[in-house]
Amino acid sequence: MPKMKTKKGAAKRFKVRASGSIKRSQAFKRHILTKKSTKMKRQLRGMTGVHATNEAGVRAMMPYA
Repeated sequence: MPKMKTKKGAAKRFKVRASGSIKRSQAFKRHILTKKSTKMKRQLRGMTGVHATNEAGVRAMMPYA
């Protein structure tokens, strides 16, 4: 049986933590930043976890992560 392939777009966007949870970067911080408040931009910094409803789909795209 051949190996399963990892979706390369998903591999670039998600990382699996040592605890098994999946981390992702925040959206809405790339462009059109002038109309967004300073508070919103500050709270979008850093990484966050993938929501439980989406976690199974992300794991399916990365079978060996």
